[in-house]
Amino acid sequence: MAQLDSNHTSRRGRLFPERTISDEEKAKHQSEIEAFYQRCRPIFERLRPLLIEKYNNWFIVIEPESEEYFLDEERMVALQKALEKYPQGLFYTFRLNETGVCGRV
Repeated sequence: MAQLDSNHTSRRGRLFPERTISDEEKAKHQSEIEAFYQRCRPIFERLRPLLIEKYNNWFIVIEPESEEYFLDEERMVALQKALEKYPQGLFYTFRLNETGVCGRV
């Protein structure tokens, strides 16, 4: 029977400590995401009444600079359509329903 080494010390900590993000950087990133959302949400609110009846529960991917949108039943397909037209673009995904939320709670 193998004997366990009693001098073993467990190593705890981050896998990549050099990639730790400061609280200020986290807050800045979160505020950038919120600002981007605030640019996309009015576009979604304007389009929702026009599209919800025909495309209920479909995904809508919005590119806020051009205000162009891409629809599909599958989230990744809608995103792929957007990336084909705007390879370097930033997008926000909503779901065409009453709330615009994509996931489940």
